[in-house]
Amino acid sequence: MGDHTVTRAQLSEAVYQEVGLSRNESADLVESVLDEIASALGRGEMVKISSFGSFSVRSKGERVGRNPKTGEEVPILPRRVLVFRASHVLKNRINDVLTDDGH
Repeated sequence: MGDHTVTRAQLSEAVYQEVGLSRNESADLVESVLDEIASALGRGEMVKISSFGSFSVRSKGERVGRNPKTGEEVPILPRRVLVFRASHVLKNRINDVLTDDGH
């Protein structure tokens, strides 16, 4: 696995290269898409992107955890967590890339 990270700027540049919008329009488009995804998740809605995967928010109840250093029990408060499930198409694409590279 590489330690490369794809940034918003790189996504905007990719849109600029592929679609032909101006750099500013490409950046605005990427921001709009990310904002809409975040807003939908904030409202508790599921976001499905065909051939990529789905994002959803799950509520986790209160539970008891343990401090690894001291062994002391510590309550973990209820919270909402983001869950991503990759589509089979994305999983296959990732596995095909790994197979092609020999890793």
